[in-house]
Amino acid sequence: MLDHVIKGATLVDGTGTPARLADVGIRDGRIAVVAGPGGVTEAAATGEDATGLVLAPGFVDPHTHYDAQLFWDPYATPSMNHGVTTVAGGNCGFTLAPLHPDRPEDADYTRRMMSKVEGMSLKALEEGVSWGWSSFREYLDALDGRIAVNAGFMVGHCALRRHVMGPDAVGGQPTPAQLDAMVALLHDAMETGAWGLSTTQSSTHSDGDGKPVASRHALPAELLALSRAVGEHEGTQLEAIVAGCLDQFADDEIDLLVEMSAVAGRPLNWNVLTIDAAVPERVPRQLVPSERARKAGGRIVALTMPILTPMNMSLGTFCALNLIPGWGEILALPVPERIDRLRDADVRAEMLRRAHSKEAGIFRRLATFGRYVIGDTYSPENEGLSGRVVGDIAAERGLDPFHCLVEICANDRLRTVLWPMPTDNDPATWALRRETWEHEDVLLGGSDAGAHLDRMCGAPYTTRFLGDCLRGRKLVPLERAVQMLSDDPARLFGLRERGRIEEGFHADLVLFDPERIEAGPATLVHDLPGDSPRLDSKAIGVVSVRVNGIETLRDDRVTGAVPGTVLRSGRDTRTVSTK
Repeated sequence: MLDHVIKGATLVDGTGTPARLADVGIRDGRIAVVAGPGGVTEAAATGEDATGLVLAPGFVDPHTHYDAQLFWDPYATPSMNHGVTTVAGGNCGFTLAPLHPDRPEDADYTRRMMSKVEGMSLKALEEGVSWGWSSFREYLDALDGRIAVNAGFMVGHCALRRHVMGPDAVGGQPTPAQLDAMVALLHDAMETGAWGLSTTQSSTHSDGDGKPVASRHALPAELLALSRAVGEHEGTQLEAIVAGCLDQFADDEIDLLVEMSAVAGRPLNWNVLTIDAAVPERVPRQLVPSERARKAGGRIVALTMPILTPMNMSLGTFCALNLIPGWGEILALPVPERIDRLRDADVRAEMLRRAHSKEAGIFRRLATFGRYVIGDTYSPENEGLSGRVVGDIAAERGLDPFHCLVEICANDRLRTVLWPMPTDNDPATWALRRETWEHEDVLLGGSDAGAHLDRMCGAPYTTRFLGDCLRGRKLVPLERAVQMLSDDPARLFGLRERGRIEEGFHADLVLFDPERIEAGPATLVHDLPGDSPRLDSKAIGVVSVRVNGIETLRDDRVTGAVPGTVLRSGRDTRTVSTK
């Protein structure tokens, strides 16, 4: 007997082949039968009529930071609401394990680092996570049997360094014995299921003390030693972030990424490729590592987002504005002093100069202050400004846009929420995106779901992209869009029997209404431990999500089931050849 049968669905199976009407039967967490309409004759415990609905493989998000959130939210919301059934965590060099068993202060350091660098609520990290592990195995075991999505994790370079070197991990270099210990620790993590190594050398990544995170101090020899270790385990990967990921790679960064992938013999992915027709030289430069890696026996994959991610800003709390060169020192001042400095015309002029300079890189996109929209306000002086464009308000007041924005924020003691309107929403940029997506080493993803919780909302990229493909710009057909969200990332990670609707594959499924599929607007909610805020987005048109055959969501409501699997390298992933 089948456990469940879905009849009359429009099947988009993840392979890119044309959609077709089909019945799909599920048994023991696997797809038991795929047949034409009326072709499933075996009895089933339950069933449903999916006429007019699309049945697709569950989506795979290749870049998340759900490492902590899964402990208080096993449903990985809002990603699962938007059809995501598998998430890749442990990215950017940051993981919650391993922790040194003899240094309980390392857990506090890790919490403060994650709060600063990944925008996670410190209260939520303190109150929502048990922190009862030391080894990577113990961390994975703590999640086993209690999550609703499938989740795999890289092991973070920063955690490896901290475990072996203690406080010297920030600023120091390992002795030969310490490097050997780091490599051994990485081997141990991969033997227990870690997907591989993640690392960062990005200039934007600082710890809770404001110092460059541990992995930023690593020299190439250390990174290559760790990369070689990754190549000794089945089904492993590399993920790396360098400063040039935000704009354009430097030559030495290209050399490093290529050599890391080549010595490991494993794919390396990086995040995130920003596509903008106003900077036509960026995409060719960012794909140079991919071209060189293939010649060297490696593979480098760029992640890029198919939507414009909702992202808010503030002069009052840490956000991307703090990362503009020269801005961080000013925006870190106590609020009264910060307001005084921001109201100084010379200070504003210098901030604008730095924001528009070449050194600002990708953050130059944030410097068009006339295009910001005012969000939530908190003072009588700002009543009626929510939803208005700063440029229009500035024209009424006879001020330049940045001066106007500063005065609005000062009225709220810098609590004002700001929404920058994207500068890359033009037809030429969307055409360039479509062209870039066709490159063999470009993959959709980079949501950062689980991080920057009150600042951005990338998790709904799946449903928003599908809605755009069906009823918006229609840049790619539905069949290709589904493949880009499911089978393509599954193949990159070597996921065993996932990413397609095929007999024998795991029954990770999403059923949606093609007439309605979309993501709702980003809204601020307070549902984290400690009543901390985050941005959320409702899924529209998602009828059902199944993970390993069990329904986890129906009509945007979680069912309470937790059938997800902690995906372990080797057992659940196969080695992806770079040859």
